[in-house]
Amino acid sequence: MHAIELPAEIDKNQQIHLQLPKNVNAHKARVIIMYEEVDLPHKPLTLGLFKEKIHVSDDFNVSVN
Repeated sequence: MHAIELPAEIDKNQQIHLQLPKNVNAHKARVIIMYEEVDLPHKPLTLGLFKEKIHVSDDFNVSVN
């Protein structure tokens, strides 16, 4: 058994496409995927977005036991 490392991109359909070098003469392969998580950028919190759109009654009471 031989091993090679190939660069690969994951497309928007979560598919990976690999091209083996021409000198590889094989009919079967075992694929192990090692991937890096991508951190999505966080949107900053916008304060006051719902100001004056939410009303809490004056007699609203939360009791904590």
